[in-house]
Amino acid sequence: MANKRVPCDVKVETSSSASGYDGIILVTDSLDKLTGALDNLLAPLKAQAEFDESLVKDGACVKVNVPANRLVYAPTGPLTRDYDDVRRFADAAESGIKRGLKVGMKRPLLVRAPDQSFPHADLVTLLGALHALYVPLEIREDVPEKASTVSSLGFLGDNKMVQLALALESGKTVARDIGGSDPERMAPPRVEEYVRNVFQGTNVSMEVVSDDAKLCKEYPLFSAVNRCAKGVLRHRGRVIYLTYEGVGPIERTLMLVGKGVTYDTGGADIKAGGVMAGMHRDKCGAAAVAGFMQILAKLQPPNLKVIGAMAMVRNSVGSDCYVADEIITSRAGVRVRVGNTDAEGRMAMADVLCHMKEMGIKEVNPYLMTIATLTGHCVLAHGEAYSAIMDNGPAHLSSMAQTLQAAGEEVADPFEISSIRREDYDFHCGKSVYEDVLQCNNLPSSRTPRGHQTPAAFLVMASGLDKHGKDSSQPLKYSHVDIAGSSGPFPGFPTGAPILALAKAFIPSAF
Repeated sequence: MANKRVPCDVKVETSSSASGYDGIILVTDSLDKLTGALDNLLAPLKAQAEFDESLVKDGACVKVNVPANRLVYAPTGPLTRDYDDVRRFADAAESGIKRGLKVGMKRPLLVRAPDQSFPHADLVTLLGALHALYVPLEIREDVPEKASTVSSLGFLGDNKMVQLALALESGKTVARDIGGSDPERMAPPRVEEYVRNVFQGTNVSMEVVSDDAKLCKEYPLFSAVNRCAKGVLRHRGRVIYLTYEGVGPIERTLMLVGKGVTYDTGGADIKAGGVMAGMHRDKCGAAAVAGFMQILAKLQPPNLKVIGAMAMVRNSVGSDCYVADEIITSRAGVRVRVGNTDAEGRMAMADVLCHMKEMGIKEVNPYLMTIATLTGHCVLAHGEAYSAIMDNGPAHLSSMAQTLQAAGEEVADPFEISSIRREDYDFHCGKSVYEDVLQCNNLPSSRTPRGHQTPAAFLVMASGLDKHGKDSSQPLKYSHVDIAGSSGPFPGFPTGAPILALAKAFIPSAF
């Protein structure tokens, strides 16, 4: 039976001739690399390729003379061109596992032919296979006989790397469970319930703010979004704080705020024309925060403190929903005029970010980050596979965006770097004496120039972080990460982005 945080048991093997498996998934870019201990797999593949030229490019399933009996060849394609990266291995492993399932494998052995192209190719290969084996939470709960697609998975590799992969996968599973589950299964109270279950008995502590009076007083922008939904008990919003503190003197404090919009109708500026489908995925930022905290609970890195906040709210439409033209004073004392209720993610996060700012001033070497499926513009600008990261002044001086981009490049969690410019701040300046800040214009982000950069400026201004720039006596490093493209396809599984890059950047000793 699979561990509830990973899709199946994973066993480390030392030979492709290991017994107990009903198939091999072979990942490589070239048959020429099947030498030494893998040369027993070469002859049947070469024989197949002699009359089926598509094998080299498209793969195949062949009979082999080892206990596993059959082999699915999953080619990566070329690895040496300018645009080839380590994702080739994840893609090949995922495709290979899916092909193996189609031919009836229940106990596959995953094998990667050795090469020196990328330092973490083994890790990425195994994670790609585990991603393909993920079973959604609702299926695991409601149809237990389908809770696993395989009974076990073998991997030809190093035990330390496999244990790291399982820790990372457990975090990705938490992120997928929260981010991908439907808007009732993961309504705010049930997210709280799920997270409590995940971290019970671990060294991650949990605090939940759900009292409406406290939310209205301390998180007024969040509460504006929550105003319509809170009339329905099962949809009432809450802010969930998770804290991890490693052993030893704290050297760095990471403070994460995740957008957790469990369903986004658009509010009064309702999403029309069929674009509402898939809006249960608007909680993937908060899901990533929980997933990263799960990785911390597993790896327990020393000298690191992490505070994660999940801003869980439903953007409902009805007689009590907030509307454009309202002026709401944020926790930071900033008068915000609402321009578009479909820009609810920045509203949900801004006061929580302000709270993080207040705490961060007292923490050791703090670094603040917001993570959100925020804008369609990000997808237009960078595509569907990439997180966009934007630094404020202090973070830019510390090359935070470059650090996350380099980390993501190594573990198949890629980033593109955007910048917060003066035009973005100007865009959100109040347009009259009534307000200090304009929340948004009344166009979709995809039709707004710099549509994924300006929200970062809004978050800085509405939270009061603009008082902690590089010219401040108390500068605070802050980055905004837009995962609208990288969070995963719908239909399909969420990816868990950007937690692999976060792990590589902030827990480097584990790799």
